[in-house]
Amino acid sequence: MSLLNLLVGIDTEGDNQWDAAARANQTFDNIYALPRLHALFARHGVRPTYVITHPVATDRRSAEVLRGLLAGGDCEIGAHHHAWETPPCSPDDVRRHPYASMLPSAQFDAQVEALTGAIASAVGARPVSYRSGRFGFSAQHVSALERHGYLVESSIAPLFNEAHKGGPEFVEAPLRPYFLSYDNATRPGTSRLLEVPVSAALNRRLPRTLQYLYARAPRPYTTKRMLRALRIVRMRWLRPSYSSLADMVGLARDLARAGEPVLNLLFHSSEAIVGGSPYNRTQGELDAFCERLDMFLAYATRDLGAKPATFAEFRDTHVRARPGER
Repeated sequence: MSLLNLLVGIDTEGDNQWDAAARANQTFDNIYALPRLHALFARHGVRPTYVITHPVATDRRSAEVLRGLLAGGDCEIGAHHHAWETPPCSPDDVRRHPYASMLPSAQFDAQVEALTGAIASAVGARPVSYRSGRFGFSAQHVSALERHGYLVESSIAPLFNEAHKGGPEFVEAPLRPYFLSYDNATRPGTSRLLEVPVSAALNRRLPRTLQYLYARAPRPYTTKRMLRALRIVRMRWLRPSYSSLADMVGLARDLARAGEPVLNLLFHSSEAIVGGSPYNRTQGELDAFCERLDMFLAYATRDLGAKPATFAEFRDTHVRARPGER
């Protein structure tokens, strides 16, 4: 079994960004509570990457919290791009809630410049890791991200498809990290930007053709709910608000057995407080979330022997292990 790395990427943003009113009137209670979450990571030696939005970077108290975490030397601060609230943007952008892939190239480039500068000012270090809000990444973004100094991208999830909503389609993306192409986000290419996909896969082995049919099914939400209810097939994610502990453990075990080099776990910072998201609305739900997360991290580090790393640390390891690749 090859060396397995454990990455934890936290989309670090204002409270309850699923709600239009909350997006229009930002609060940051979940950011102020991050030290409690960070203490849970520390118990397992986990080295999280907090990818932060422009409003978080420009909120004085949030920046102070993040500087304190970064000073501990056991995390990374990256960039989380919300296309609707990163300048230059308009009130109409907040209302439309666009994917970054919908932006004109010049606006995307200007927003990345603004976001990168705000984060550097907030924490004293330029970010090199990037994730697009709503997974709104496009291959057309690769050149701009390279120009602004980014080395790691983590917006892609295999079998993810929101084309029916005007969003991205990453159905045929691999699980294994790869250097991105300039013209196809799901194929390896010649850029210096390493894609580290979010860990997600079906709960049973199927030929690729059937996996792609599942991901591109018509009426996707209804179809997938039916397939799940009938216990035919379902998606498993390393997302503790989406997946049960059993599903996360099963997915991680299958990836380790297949020789995959990375477990890439995702959630939002606002999921770690009561009422900060649609998921953990009560103290009981939050306690269950924290228990799933705690038990999964213990399993990954102890039973699977996964080595915790930040996004940038993983890229360094990946490049050293494959000197001919880049």
